[in-house]
Amino acid sequence: METKKKWAETMAHVAELNKTHGVTQKGGKLYTQVVHRMEALREHHGLGVGVATEILVDDGTRVVVKATIHTNDSPAVTLGTGHAEELRGAGLVNKTSAIENCETSAIGRALSAIGLSGGEYASANELDGVERKTQAKSQPAKNVHTGAELAQEYIRQINAVHTLSELQGWLGANASGLEKFEGQNKANAELVKSAVKKRSGEIADSPGKGEVPSDGGAPAPNDDPTPAPLPNPNTEDEIPF
Repeated sequence: METKKKWAETMAHVAELNKTHGVTQKGGKLYTQVVHRMEALREHHGLGVGVATEILVDDGTRVVVKATIHTNDSPAVTLGTGHAEELRGAGLVNKTSAIENCETSAIGRALSAIGLSGGEYASANELDGVERKTQAKSQPAKNVHTGAELAQEYIRQINAVHTLSELQGWLGANASGLEKFEGQNKANAELVKSAVKKRSGEIADSPGKGEVPSDGGAPAPNDDPTPAPLPNPNTEDEIPF
């Protein structure tokens, strides 16, 4: 078990980092970033202390992460925990890295729980994001969709394709997102599947099966092959997601 003296030294180190590496926040207060506090933790405790994170929620809109700081004794002893929440698409970072952002925030709060706050009981992203999160919850950002809104966006994109090869390409490019969407929004995913079948049938019934040559000329002949993975619109074939 880590000694009280060693923890006191770690806390003093982080407090000093606040003076030399602190980031100025609104109101003039200084905040010591998670990276510097973690470096201090490792410098003083090595591998005697561990940090574990767990994703509690990731529903396509919200991400909630729990961080736990524990000793690496046997049995391990929990020293502190922290939780954080982020909204996907709310802010530049969360458009692509909501989980990473949320994990950092949770670790920052767990560090604060054991006295390594460095000036504020929050992460830099949290301090910067309070107003952003409030606005996102009261008026959803354009990049944050409910299941129904995301389904409508998928259907809009499906209806915008003009050839079977384009439709096949769209399915391939969105395969991962569609599979995840189906697991989380079964009813809305069925609407998307129906849209794919409908659009496939419309294109198949159109002159030249909707295949337009790259040179912008007339549609290709009716005997052009149909991409095999697409379902037959007149059967109950399953959409590949």
